[in-house]
Amino acid sequence: MDTILVANAGSSSVKFQVFGIGQDGSLKRQIKGQMDGVGSRPRLRATGADGAVLIDRSYENEAVRDVAAAITTAGAWLRGELKIDPIAIGHRVVHGGPDYDRPVRVDQNVLAQLEKYISLAPLHQPYNLAPIRSILSRFPDRPQVACFDTAFHRGHGDLADRYAIPEYLYAEGVRRYGFHGLSYEYIASILPDVAPGIASKRVIVAHLGSGASMCALDNGRSIESSMGFTALDGLPMGTRPGQIDPGVVLYLISEKGMAPADIQNFLYRECGLKGLSGVSNDMRELLTSDSPRAALAVDYFVYRASLFAGMLAAALQGVDALVFTAGVGENSAPVRAAIAAKLGWLGVSIDADANEKHARLVSRPESRVAVYVLPTDEELMIARHTWSLLSKSSKKHERVS
Repeated sequence: MDTILVANAGSSSVKFQVFGIGQDGSLKRQIKGQMDGVGSRPRLRATGADGAVLIDRSYENEAVRDVAAAITTAGAWLRGELKIDPIAIGHRVVHGGPDYDRPVRVDQNVLAQLEKYISLAPLHQPYNLAPIRSILSRFPDRPQVACFDTAFHRGHGDLADRYAIPEYLYAEGVRRYGFHGLSYEYIASILPDVAPGIASKRVIVAHLGSGASMCALDNGRSIESSMGFTALDGLPMGTRPGQIDPGVVLYLISEKGMAPADIQNFLYRECGLKGLSGVSNDMRELLTSDSPRAALAVDYFVYRASLFAGMLAAALQGVDALVFTAGVGENSAPVRAAIAAKLGWLGVSIDADANEKHARLVSRPESRVAVYVLPTDEELMIARHTWSLLSKSSKKHERVS
């Protein structure tokens, strides 16, 4: 069976999944794994479709010093021990800039263009591109597809897309992109099946995790997002501040003498829940901590999420459903309950028992807004895009021939 490999590379880990391609073009997840501890304590773990452990192996630091080496090691295991040789590799790439509004097959020219956006997503972009570069050098003919977190939002109208800045900056690409698009696209794709009554209506999706944002869907299309030019904007996150007055950045420059690189590191790594709490960037730890600052961080996160829900409701001119997804959204009943409590004015009312059980539908029957908890699947979305692009390319080649 032909397979597609999906890679999602971070700063110290590479998550990967292998999907088999059925004769009818359907995709079935076969393997789910990750190489973490890159550069410190490398460890490769993977499970099969049935959950059985396929590998749990540690490596010397020198053997897996960076993300490129991690994907090489994982690939060697897949080919050598499992005899899996994917026909294509799909990658999550956070920022597509103004040039890419849909998935694209990557060559050296595309890679060079995507490298221009590293400064706009320094926590993600360089690591997203590292395995692409490595595979291009080793297997230049192997199709690789970049799938962008910004692409799903590129249909926004001018009012949602622009900042109040001169036109020449907009022409250069300074605009509100929005992120977590692969997650929102997946949720939009499954709503007709799991919640047909709301699929074509006004839906707010809250992707709440270490990175967090919210999106307004109208008939399955993104019309507004809490994030903007970079993945710093909007909701507070694990280590990122979310919405902040640009004057704060000017203050850091003029009064604190901070250089651009220092400010970038500060905003991406020292703020958010970590900065507020002084305890942790992990919501699970904050919820169990007895520190007043930890409680403040949780309350702040909930407060800001409720404010952005109101903003998105205004963009939609009402709301019919609220969907929680991603790590915190899917697994933290207390956070969902607290956000829902602040949205009572919108008609949100959740069932405490259903919420504690992480049921799919957690709203009460009388709630004017249906509230769902739906697991996201960005990797499946990437596999779908990769297979679709590969299939179109194959058909086009057949027509030309």
